[in-house]
Amino acid sequence: MENLEKAIEEIRREMPGLKLLENEPLAAHSSFRIGGPVRALAVPSDVTSLSKICCLLKEHELAPFILGNGTNLLFPDEGLQDLFIISTEKLTKLFLLPDGAIYAEAGVSLSKLALFAQQNGLAGLEFASGIPGSLGGGCIMNAGAYGGELKDVIESVVCYYLPEQALYELTNENCAFGYRTSYFQTHPGCVVLSAVLRLQPGDGEEIAAKMRELNEKRRAKQPLDLPSAGSAFRRPEGHFAAALIEEAGLKGYRIGGAQVSEKHAGFVVNVGGASSHDVHDLMRYVRKVVYEHSGVVLEPEMILLGPDYKLEDHGPAVPRHRIQINDPEAVTGGDGEG
Repeated sequence: MENLEKAIEEIRREMPGLKLLENEPLAAHSSFRIGGPVRALAVPSDVTSLSKICCLLKEHELAPFILGNGTNLLFPDEGLQDLFIISTEKLTKLFLLPDGAIYAEAGVSLSKLALFAQQNGLAGLEFASGIPGSLGGGCIMNAGAYGGELKDVIESVVCYYLPEQALYELTNENCAFGYRTSYFQTHPGCVVLSAVLRLQPGDGEEIAAKMRELNEKRRAKQPLDLPSAGSAFRRPEGHFAAALIEEAGLKGYRIGGAQVSEKHAGFVVNVGGASSHDVHDLMRYVRKVVYEHSGVVLEPEMILLGPDYKLEDHGPAVPRHRIQINDPEAVTGGDGEG
């Protein structure tokens, strides 16, 4: 904690123009609208500023937590008072390269990226037009929908490697994309800064029509009117999480302000005043009942952070003390009221 306070003081002194928020409520930076205060949250205006913050933090043996749009995170009600967060929201450079590929920084939303591709007659990102997350977060989890994934269109990714304070460019193959995972997810010391995407020429009107079609499907099937973090659970092999949850009789099941969506059982939504504890308890209970009903173990897709979440002080930024709902007790124990 002492190192963090010294780091905040030095960053304020060395970077007077930086937007640096102290004791900032994380609910304002999460699509779930849940979360207590974080000790410090910086919003650098460009990649150079982000790199400088990382360098100053490393001098104090600290690693930052990198935040995109916060669309797949659940922050704790108690907040994260031992953490320094860097938001990529202002890293929004987006343009065509001379060879027709798209260059985009990590803070560009996937919806904006898909629209930019359509406006330039480039096909292949239609699936992303309704995804609320940022490109940086999308690269980390290999975001996808309706049969498309970022791994299908990303040519390369530039990342900042925290332990070495150095930039690296990874090819698509190096990124080791898989279902909702990537090299960056297994190596958290890598901060995604930008990516180059290679798409195919297409008819702008046909691309726009496909985007409208997919967005209509989203609006019809997903609870977009309520705060959530997207799909609560990963798709189990050979099954669909939403179907398993509905078959177990849990559609609409509620604990506190957290509810299994009545519209789509694969979503946990904040119906008003939900706490992070409500969400944790609900997901544990859903997991337990689904296992008892079908024998299938559901794994969380969203990232659930506990109040004691920290990052390693030395070397790669390896998450510790992340809330686990996939331990044996989460399947065999736990209770709740509907």
